[in-house]
Amino acid sequence: MAREHGRRRFLELLGGGSAAALLAGGLGSCGAPGGPGPGAERVLNFWTLDLAPKFNGYLQGLIAAWERQNPGIRVRWTDVPWSSVERKLLAAVFARTAPDLVNLNPPFAANLASKGGLRDLTAVLPAGAADAYLPAIWEAGSQGAEQFAIPWYLTARITMANRRLLERAGYGAPPRSWEEVPAFAEAVRRRTGRYGLFVTVVPDDSAELLETLVQMGVQLLDPDHRAAFNSPAGRRAFAFWSDLYRRGLLPREVVSQGYRRAIELYQSGDLAQVATGPDFLRNLQTNAPGVAAVTAPFAPLTGASGEANVAVMNLVVPKQSALAAEGAQFALFLTSGPNQLAFAEQARVLPSNREALQQLEASLAVAGGGSAGARESAQQDLVQRARLLSAQTLRRARVLVPASPGVKRLQAIVYTQLQRAMLGQVGSDAALAAAADDWNRYARARWG
Repeated sequence: MAREHGRRRFLELLGGGSAAALLAGGLGSCGAPGGPGPGAERVLNFWTLDLAPKFNGYLQGLIAAWERQNPGIRVRWTDVPWSSVERKLLAAVFARTAPDLVNLNPPFAANLASKGGLRDLTAVLPAGAADAYLPAIWEAGSQGAEQFAIPWYLTARITMANRRLLERAGYGAPPRSWEEVPAFAEAVRRRTGRYGLFVTVVPDDSAELLETLVQMGVQLLDPDHRAAFNSPAGRRAFAFWSDLYRRGLLPREVVSQGYRRAIELYQSGDLAQVATGPDFLRNLQTNAPGVAAVTAPFAPLTGASGEANVAVMNLVVPKQSALAAEGAQFALFLTSGPNQLAFAEQARVLPSNREALQQLEASLAVAGGGSAGARESAQQDLVQRARLLSAQTLRRARVLVPASPGVKRLQAIVYTQLQRAMLGQVGSDAALAAAADDWNRYARARWG
């Protein structure tokens, strides 16, 4: 959970702030640094985010293997902490020492790409390169005809549910679709005194609620960056959430506390389900063994289309790089089937490479299919089952909220107005209209 929370905070930090815009300007305006003289060793600078020291052996082994295949090029690996990546990348850009390959999330990468700060990789990728990856994940790293990112590792939330609370509420399993949630939330509240779910509306926290709007059929923006969410589907979605809150079927804290509060409530036995990753079970088994004993993994909540959300970490080549082709080749090497499978097994994440995903699913199915004897084996078996379910979720997953510039501003505007509707300050339709007006003012100032 700590690593997932760090990635979430990184997305929030860099999803569209002024520093990111400044960085993009620097990347686009600086020319490529001068190359080394004839016969000199070339250095490919590669940045990752918070992978050291846990994955030192893995990455150093891959780097050594790639260097043997590419004599004359040395990879200089730098691992950057989440908390300082913005400052370090800014400093590198204006010193004209930006990395040749860097690990970024889609919103920040898209922001840089929209300002000309990243290389279009189309010209340096071999024919058919996209075929190795999950199509929806590959497409998340493109803008128009340009491919600005190569996908690396993924995470997909599933539902963890308290079976004891489900049974008391009259359910054998949690709801699978959002349309089933109101009846479920009411039954849990009436029959157990607890809450069915927690989805935060704190503007700078989780994007989960924005993702639910997309699952409910809401188009967020049109091709001109203007608000498209003030629509019949948008009105239904705003009414859905404001009604749940006003009826007392959501914890009061959803308007004031973030995703961490959902974890606390679940661990205390006060929440029937939570959307999270498989490794949550490991922490739960340590922090709340009683709740862990009655917890089971289930498929995530979805809309009518059945699509789930996936979070992606990408590899991108800054415009400033003098080794764009080599950076892309190294990225393809890192994300090849065998290399992604090894990383997925070590880091307990999901691969974007199709071959690696198939092999991971097969491995997890065997590991999770045996009979559990000792308590430790039963706990491990449950984690394996959750990981398999998370991997299977990728078959119908995509990045639900487009990685477009300003997406964190969009989230803040939508959440702020939805809060007003939940608290009864305005009607849900009026709140939605106000959110559209607020966003369009921002869009006109930014894009004209």
